Amino acid sequence: NQEDAIQAAEDKMHSVLSQSRGHPQQQELIEDAELMVEDRELDIDLQGPVNMSTVAILVSPGLALPGTISITSSELYFEVNEDSPEFAKGDPMVLKYCDHLHGKWFFSEIRAIFSRRYLLNNTALEIFLASRTSIMFSFPDQTTVKKVIKALPRVGVGIKYGIPQTRRASMMSPRQLYRASNMTQKWQRREISNFEYLMFLNTIAGRTYNDLNQYPVFPWIITNYDSRELDLSSPNNFRDLSKPIGALNQSRRDYFVNRYEAWEHDQIPAFHYGTHYSTSAFTLNWLIRIEPFTSLFLGMQGGKFDHPNRLFSSVKSSWQNCQRDTSDVKELIPEFFYLSEMFVNSSNYKLGQLDDGLAVDNVELPPWASSPQEFVRINRQALESEFVSCQLHQWIDLIFGYKQKGPEAVRATNVFYYLTYEGSVDLDSLHDPVMREAVENQIRSFGQTPSQLLLEPHPPRSSAMHLSPMMFNSSPEDVCMVMKFLSNSPIVHITANTFPQLPLPSVLTVSAAHQFAVNRWNPSFTGRELSATPTPTPPSTVATKRFSAASSSSPASSSNVLSSSATSSSSENAAASSGNSAATSAANVPPNKETIGGTFAGSGGKSATAVGGTSTTSTSSTGGQAPTQSPSYATDAPSTSAPLPLAMDPVLAVVTNTTGQMARRHLGEDFSQKIRMSQHCFVATVDSRFILAAGFWDNSFRVFSAETAKITQIIFGHYGVVTCLARSECNISSDCYIVSGSEDCTVLLWHWNARTQAIVGEAEVPTPRAILTGHENTITCVSISAELGLVVSGSLYGPLLVHTTFGDLLRSLSGPVDLHSAACLWLSREGIVLASYPSHHLAVFTINGKLLRCELQSDSINSIIVSRDGEYVITAGEKGIIEVWRTFHLSSLYTFPSCESSVRALALSHDQKFLLAGLATGSVVVFNIDFNRWHHEFQQRY
Repeated sequence: NQEDAIQAAEDKMHSVLSQSRGHPQQQELIEDAELMVEDRELDIDLQGPVNMSTVAILVSPGLALPGTISITSSELYFEVNEDSPEFAKGDPMVLKYCDHLHGKWFFSEIRAIFSRRYLLNNTALEIFLASRTSIMFSFPDQTTVKKVIKALPRVGVGIKYGIPQTRRASMMSPRQLYRASNMTQKWQRREISNFEYLMFLNTIAGRTYNDLNQYPVFPWIITNYDSRELDLSSPNNFRDLSKPIGALNQSRRDYFVNRYEAWEHDQIPAFHYGTHYSTSAFTLNWLIRIEPFTSLFLGMQGGKFDHPNRLFSSVKSSWQNCQRDTSDVKELIPEFFYLSEMFVNSSNYKLGQLDDGLAVDNVELPPWASSPQEFVRINRQALESEFVSCQLHQWIDLIFGYKQKGPEAVRATNVFYYLTYEGSVDLDSLHDPVMREAVENQIRSFGQTPSQLLLEPHPPRSSAMHLSPMMFNSSPEDVCMVMKFLSNSPIVHITANTFPQLPLPSVLTVSAAHQFAVNRWNPSFTGRELSATPTPTPPSTVATKRFSAASSSSPASSSNVLSSSATSSSSENAAASSGNSAATSAANVPPNKETIGGTFAGSGGKSATAVGGTSTTSTSSTGGQAPTQSPSYATDAPSTSAPLPLAMDPVLAVVTNTTGQMARRHLGEDFSQKIRMSQHCFVATVDSRFILAAGFWDNSFRVFSAETAKITQIIFGHYGVVTCLARSECNISSDCYIVSGSEDCTVLLWHWNARTQAIVGEAEVPTPRAILTGHENTITCVSISAELGLVVSGSLYGPLLVHTTFGDLLRSLSGPVDLHSAACLWLSREGIVLASYPSHHLAVFTINGKLLRCELQSDSINSIIVSRDGEYVITAGEKGIIEVWRTFHLSSLYTFPSCESSVRALALSHDQKFLLAGLATGSVVVFNIDFNRWHHEFQQRY
């Protein structure tokens, strides 16, 4: 009897596995004690033509292909074995999506190396690349894994998690990585979002996009899929995250508990759930409408789609099945929180009909979501809500923590089939190839539980009120300070390099007259310092400045105007008595115009002035004003009595400096007269040591040293004047991309090498990495994301074009209205594109070409900036008004005090606490900004 034979074979397999469970399990690559000892030999880089060669398995979605890895002193190679039976069995439709069958990677491309499990064995590595992709290999044993790590560059697990970049870090187990990283503290302090923290936990616990059996796992959040409106302030609409998905329904939980308690089997340990919350089949079912997952699904199902009733067709029915079906305890995948395309059958696949006759097509969304984009946005907003923040640590305990296995898992109704757990089987002890294959297939089909990161309860997140108790009270003054440059030339570019880890945190500004300044940032400034009342300094010690509330007659409300109406008689007198022509020109401005900087007429009671590093603080009865800094006549700055966030570049802060010293801050006169200087014309490196400038008459762009203003590189590549530049996001010590747009209708992609501090090419001469074509007129603006591997560019009279960083044109972004000749552009980390147009329109697109929103603005926008989480966009324009909008539907959230002149440039500090604006009067204004305020206060009903 065939069934009896199958049963006998299964019993034999479980019997063998139950014996192997008694054996000592695989060791970790590196013991805890070894982490404390310095290992110099491990950190020495190998030299030689071929340092090592070994057999390996390339692990890619739907594939596991044997081949050979070779490592030289600067490159990694992989050659698939095309004669192997695994390759012969590979589905050609799936193979065409695998880019790495014959791969070559330079060490300079490698950003991070993680040790990984494959089929529950700790014998794999995942290598993350600068192109934001990763490759995963499985090796014969742990000794080989260590040799490979030793031969590859010393990058550790990257620089994101606060772990030193050593080869030892690449050998750390998930639990060791969790202990060594600073991400839990960042999450508790709300410096990273819930989404980012869950991605971190998934990544270090071995979840990967390369192995569908170990796909990242996210929780169901919302329980209401019936209402027309979803109230995110009601706890009834949220799932209880302290229970596993199988225990939310009490009657179903009782069924699982009874099964566990009544379980009797000699070889198979008791379990609550015979299926898992994450398997390759579930992942492919969620993503069935988009490639390559459609091809992978068809490959798994023998070329046919599954029965329509089993396909993902409705969010509501999927949730209901997870509540009542005893064989369905699926959790979600990260795409539910960012990828709206997964709900749309854009390729018009024939997916069949349900039992009720309805055709399976686009995923049926709940009534409260008018579109897939709206569903994703609300799902993400729910994930970041206070209800979830308060209990997410309990879900982490179930999936990654102390309730994952053992007595606590039994108590929490959270025990899965034994073959899903790490350490449950030692494949090396199985010498019978048939038996080994049977076990591997079991592991593949049952799902795999992530590595356990904690053996104790995960700490909760600090509440928003605890972190910023003043959030709901009257906020601090909008304006921190104003800094006025002597030249009066418009500030057209600001880069805020305010990371405290930098040797010199700074804010780099460039004026329309090509003068730049490296202004020092005070990383310890919080904004509360100005609310304290220091001892006033006698007015005689410093050229002081009078403040007035005369601006209250302005069209805007008195508390909402950043004006320049007061005139300082003492500084005028000082200028008049000085023979310095620069100082005289500063004083000779029309009456009633400020010579030092704008003042702020607010509602507080204090005002402070900073002049060339000197500050005075006084209490004013007419209204509080922001501190203002301007150049002084002193050669050395006296000590300050009130700390300020920004101190003027010392070279420009002293009026009596010689012309030679001033030349150290000037970019020369070779600029083309055709180009209007804007935020897009300049780029600064992360450490503020180099400035890249566009707009030269000889069609070059140039690299200047910020220390001396000397040209360090002149880059040729365009056949027309270079009109705009942009830099990819990057960390303090890492390389980045530079993109340049030109009148010649092309966009060029360049590689900035952080070590040589120059743009590099294949040989001695800098050469572009890619030439991006498709525009028919002058390029007006560019934006790049290395993380997404995408470049977006706009041109005169043309739409926005999206290219990959390899140079492939993907699509154009255009809308129903007259959206062409984009002036400002921003590509967010979430793949949202914002663009402003001369027609005064502000448009929001998804990176896949969907126009989400287009609004007509009352102002011509000069600068756009988006918050790090992508939730908020800030715009500023000719009327001097700075506004904060919610990105998705461009609803206005807040308007800052209007500035008296147009705003030409914007920047945000690294901690997103301060907004810097460059004005046409030559002032830099520092505003307080707190995105958390709108996140929690802005309760919106759907």
